[in-house]
Amino acid sequence: MGVIINSTITPNMTFTKTSQKFGQWADSRANTVFGLGFSSEQQLTKFAEKFQEVKEAARLARDKSQEKIETSSNHSQASSVNGTDDEKASHASPADTHLKSENNKLKIALTQSAANVKKWEIELQTLRESNARLTTALQESATSVEQWKRQFSICRDENDRLRHKRDNREKEKNTQLKRRIEELESELREKETELKDLRKQSEIIPQLMSECEYVSEKLEAAEKDNQNLEDKVRSLKMDIEESKYRQRHLKVELKNFLEVLDGKIDDLHDFRRGLSKLGTDN
Repeated sequence: MGVIINSTITPNMTFTKTSQKFGQWADSRANTVFGLGFSSEQQLTKFAEKFQEVKEAARLARDKSQEKIETSSNHSQASSVNGTDDEKASHASPADTHLKSENNKLKIALTQSAANVKKWEIELQTLRESNARLTTALQESATSVEQWKRQFSICRDENDRLRHKRDNREKEKNTQLKRRIEELESELREKETELKDLRKQSEIIPQLMSECEYVSEKLEAAEKDNQNLEDKVRSLKMDIEESKYRQRHLKVELKNFLEVLDGKIDDLHDFRRGLSKLGTDN
């Protein structure tokens, strides 16, 4: 909804730019200070120039009006004086012709003054039309201001929403970064601990290498001993196999000997029986 500003521009008014898009002027008749906002600085400058034009036109009209009023007053005073002189001269002087001539000149001047008044009225009407156009421009400016205010409100709300969204994103991002930094710091501490352990281990590496060489020598000696033991085991296995073979051979011989012995014993028994029988017979 537009706001109508009813203010008559006078020569004494001054339009002041209070910012790049706002201006104001004081109306002493309405006892009010009017202000207008514009969507751009160019519109403000254009309005200020138009305001100055109307102000100059009002000043010219005022000056012309004062001149006409002064001329009319002077003519009226001259007519009054001349009329008194005519009354006196009608009875006392033969200069009536000259006074009539002067009177006619005054009438012509009054006629010209009336024409000037008419011209001034036309100029005043033109000034009123200019003032009406200025009022229309002011109304349009007020409408533009309202639109600008609505757009500004929408932009401000959108800006607040985007800023709030951006703040939330930054907070979330900062939280994630902080958490990631803490994780990296923890990993760094772990790596530093591992590095310390590795440094300690690196200090005992020569000792470990020496021990490793000693163990290697022991292992080689053990391998040699193992090889010797394996050789001895193989020799013992051969001896065992040979002993087993001899035992089998001895068993066979012993069996044969036992068989022969059994035969001898049987022969001996037979011999004893024969001797016993011979003894009995004798």
